[in-house]
Amino acid sequence: MIVRVLGSAAGGGFPQWNCNCANCAGLRKGLIKTRARTQSSIAVSDTGESWVLFNASPDIRAQIESFALLQPGRAVRDISIVGVVLVDSQIDHATGLLFLREGSPLHVYCTDMVYQDLTGGFPVLNMLAHYCGVERHRIELSVSGEFSIPQLHGLRFVAAPLESKAPPYSAHRYDPHPGDTIGVLLEDRHSGKRLFYAPALGKLEPRILALMEQADCVLADGTFWRDDELLRAGISNKRAAEMGHLSQSGRGGMIEVMHGLKKPRKVLIHINNTNPILREDSPERAELNREGIEVAFDGMEIVL
Repeated sequence: MIVRVLGSAAGGGFPQWNCNCANCAGLRKGLIKTRARTQSSIAVSDTGESWVLFNASPDIRAQIESFALLQPGRAVRDISIVGVVLVDSQIDHATGLLFLREGSPLHVYCTDMVYQDLTGGFPVLNMLAHYCGVERHRIELSVSGEFSIPQLHGLRFVAAPLESKAPPYSAHRYDPHPGDTIGVLLEDRHSGKRLFYAPALGKLEPRILALMEQADCVLADGTFWRDDELLRAGISNKRAAEMGHLSQSGRGGMIEVMHGLKKPRKVLIHINNTNPILREDSPERAELNREGIEVAFDGMEIVL
């Protein structure tokens, strides 16, 4: 299994276009040790020939151009992307579908809740019906959560509902349903190696911890360092938990969770522009290093 991090930042990217927080301003002025990041998405393949995207960010065009294997150039119009798995219906995970409208019908894998949002409050899939068209594949959660992608027969996919938040335009923003947000366990059928991917994770339940413990690599929510990070930065009055994200620090945070995981490689993704872990020489990054926790970056490759 080959995993390519196309984008590692949260919504807005890093630096965010209108943000002058210490991180964004520091990056623009070259004052801090860090690197720019586009909005969160990964590409996964079993052989390196056909690829599935997990989420389609607004930066998808630049992300495709940055990774040659997604554009092999075998014909006048060509792409090696065979599908898009949506873990939620957030704007920074679904808007990129619109930038794929010039191709053949898009194969989109999503839950019923995500499909409702993307044909209702944010009708991206309805819009695409007038361009390339959409072939929707249902991710069913009521039984095992297992689904397959025909062109990637070497991989097995298992979806698990997560506690997080549906987007503001969702009809069930304040009425949570299973399938608003999912994590996915990917297994290589030949090597038996497993990846657990969850870029949005608001609460850790025992069944999710069990999936993490099964994995050889956990690629999980790294949005905020502190629950009150945006308040401290003077940006918003919302806390991380209100936005459906488990912060890294503090009791019950991602560091504490990952500390108990002995088997998997641990990597944080979907990192907000305000998060101090973006600074490679920060005390917060040093703490992650001591815990053996990595910070994803654009272009990072994980082979399992």
